[in-house]
Amino acid sequence: MSVVGVPGVAGAEPGRGGDSDRPPLAQRPSKELLRVLREIDQRRIEATVRKLVSFGTRHTLSSQDDPARGIGAARDWMFAEMSTYAADSGGRMTVELQSYIQEPDGERIPVPTRITNVVATLRGSVTPDRVYVITGHYDSRVSDVMNATDDAPGADDDASGVAVVMELARIMAKHEPEATIVFAPVAGEEQGLYGSAHMARLFKAAGTDVQGMFTNDIVGASTADDGTRDPRTIRLFAEGVPTAETPEEGNIRRAVGGENDSPARQLARFVREVADNDATGMRVRVIYRRDRYLRGGDHISFLEQDYPAARFTEPNEDFAHQHQDVRVEDGKQYGDLIQFCDFAFMTRVAKVNAATLWSLANAPGTPKNVGILTAALTNSTDLVWERGPEPDLAGYEVVWRETTDPEWTHAIPVGDVTSTTIDMSKDNVFFGVRAVDRAGLRSPVAFPTPRFS
Repeated sequence: MSVVGVPGVAGAEPGRGGDSDRPPLAQRPSKELLRVLREIDQRRIEATVRKLVSFGTRHTLSSQDDPARGIGAARDWMFAEMSTYAADSGGRMTVELQSYIQEPDGERIPVPTRITNVVATLRGSVTPDRVYVITGHYDSRVSDVMNATDDAPGADDDASGVAVVMELARIMAKHEPEATIVFAPVAGEEQGLYGSAHMARLFKAAGTDVQGMFTNDIVGASTADDGTRDPRTIRLFAEGVPTAETPEEGNIRRAVGGENDSPARQLARFVREVADNDATGMRVRVIYRRDRYLRGGDHISFLEQDYPAARFTEPNEDFAHQHQDVRVEDGKQYGDLIQFCDFAFMTRVAKVNAATLWSLANAPGTPKNVGILTAALTNSTDLVWERGPEPDLAGYEVVWRETTDPEWTHAIPVGDVTSTTIDMSKDNVFFGVRAVDRAGLRSPVAFPTPRFS
């Protein structure tokens, strides 16, 4: 067990970064990540959105058999397209149609309905059992959520998110991430998050180690309802109190003040560190909520299974272009039409997602079983954790911040150990632990839980 100094004492590493709006512990993109970012093609993203819009409606209750119109046609096209990506992967990527029959729910599913996710799995080359998931939902709707016949273009909500997912699947199929990445256009979101809920339950039943999940939902426009534009910001919604928290975990959280340190919040801080930079051209604005008022997305399905998850959404929504019948009323155009999309913005959102996924999949995994020893009353802090399985693991860093700071501000290298003592009181600041590999890539932070013995 080592004793490490703190600010004003040898061993501390001050916060890094230039722009005051950038995260203090920002990580520089690797050369391979920069290559991945350069491969993102705005023309392909636009083509995907246009193709999805061309199916007329993609309502969950629309036709599953018509080859040109409805959700079935969209499903079959996405499966065929992503299968071509898998063909370029050297056997690393597989694509499947993940289906089940959803029975009537008395609300938005009136008859037994097949729900199908299109799932492309890119197996990791080093630690394949560690998994990261990215989704967008390919179903669409109009004003009446039960209207399965009228045109529901769904250009922004959510062909935009599906286009991001598919473009990253196309590019990353040609690369070899160390951990596994799952790229999944999901169905049934507008009717009740059904596709993502099915996927999350399957992962949980299989004991899959999903260490991060992101949904891209409404990421296609940069213009607000008042006409103002913000083409360089993407919101990331991340919950505080965990959805799946047990009563015992709630008692511990209240005792130590962990409301701002859920796994979802650590995931969001990581996104800021690796994707809020000049390489993506974007600012990631983390919103300390699970989702917007009266709204919900597919990340909630994963949060319910106790997986870290968060939602990307454009900075300012125009609600005349969501969940609306296509019409002109009082001279105003309503409907989720492709003419309101900003494809350059969408491409930068794809870069944020790529930087996030690539960094997660090639860095070490989030440390497990991180604890803070509380049996003895002292003014120092004892931390313990499990050593990760990565063959290129170099060691660990203890990070800390003032209790009023939103992001980690200081990192203290402690070496390839599984315990350390920090000469600083655990009562005054928040601590976390992250892993570092020999290339200098860092994992998301794990927030410690109290160990009473």
